[in-house]
Amino acid sequence: MENLLRPLIVVGGSVVLTLVIGWATDFLLRKADERHHDTPLWDLLRRGRIPYQLVLCAALLRGSYDEAQLLESRDEAVGRVLTLVLIGSTAWLVIRIAAAIVETSYSRYASARAHRDPARVRRVRTQVTLIMRVVSAIVGVVAAASMLLTFPAFRAAGASLLASAGILGIVAGVAAQSTLSNMFAGFQIAFGDMVRIGDTVVVDGEWGTVEEITLTFLTVRTWDERRITMPVSYFTSKPFENWSRGTPQMTGIVFWHVDHTAPVEAMRDKLRDILRECAAWDGRAYNLSVTDTTPNTMQVRALVTAKDADDIWTVRVTVREEMIRWLTREHPYALPRVNTADAVLPPSPGSNGHRPSPQEAVPAQQRRYHGNGSGRPER
Repeated sequence: MENLLRPLIVVGGSVVLTLVIGWATDFLLRKADERHHDTPLWDLLRRGRIPYQLVLCAALLRGSYDEAQLLESRDEAVGRVLTLVLIGSTAWLVIRIAAAIVETSYSRYASARAHRDPARVRRVRTQVTLIMRVVSAIVGVVAAASMLLTFPAFRAAGASLLASAGILGIVAGVAAQSTLSNMFAGFQIAFGDMVRIGDTVVVDGEWGTVEEITLTFLTVRTWDERRITMPVSYFTSKPFENWSRGTPQMTGIVFWHVDHTAPVEAMRDKLRDILRECAAWDGRAYNLSVTDTTPNTMQVRALVTAKDADDIWTVRVTVREEMIRWLTREHPYALPRVNTADAVLPPSPGSNGHRPSPQEAVPAQQRRYHGNGSGRPER
């Protein structure tokens, strides 16, 4: 009976004590969260209750397993498993606590500066994300190394691994050259303020918003909901457009090709009326000018402004559509046309003012340039 009760008391007591301590800790965190609504720290710490309970249970079982006298022939194996669980759950708990502290600090910073300096907030968000990834990687590597050191075979091989560390470092450096360059580029982006999460960028002709930045790659969400994944080294080695640098205000351009008889002054007035009814226009400036001409059309350019990249797109498409609709309805002659009538030559000297008809003009021109049959003008 004693051999049966001892394992139940040791194992059951450890599990019950873990549940009680875990419940009490979670209860205290809930109370603290109710009292302090201005900080999310206590609620974020509650996300670590599972690894916290694993740490408690593994530690209690590891310390009291010898008293249970259960599977005595497997004591070493069971002890090693409990040690591995303890190391893994401790690393998990450390990452959750670090994430809660960092997220709380960022939330306070963002709430204080969100309206005054949104670009700075996005920069800090990018840095915080990369810092958490580095911390998680370091904790994971340390936990994995600690787990390996629990095996005697790996401890015995430690000396030889250290002796060959120099050669392995050279080989790894050559093999992972591109990966290392991406990692350093990720740090350069995070702390050099080149690009931030939430920035509007144009890369390889694609317009989108930076959605995620890691140590090795960057994800851009395009306007049509596609995701473009690029190595971070691209942004440190090639030029790209960042529309969120400085102030988010932008100036957009709209082009039309119209007939030479188009009413430019009336188009200026219509542009003003269109912008006044467009909610996306910020009211800073507008302009309409003739920027180029061709034998058949002239090019008219409108300049409009908006508070950010999204609004400038809305203003441009609205102005383009409304202007074409107005020209079609009120001034159809101003739309581009193709002349199909035959050319009429001016009267030649001594012809007494007689102007040849189109039927007479074309054969006369043909006689002038092809009358001798050689393809050369007659002399």
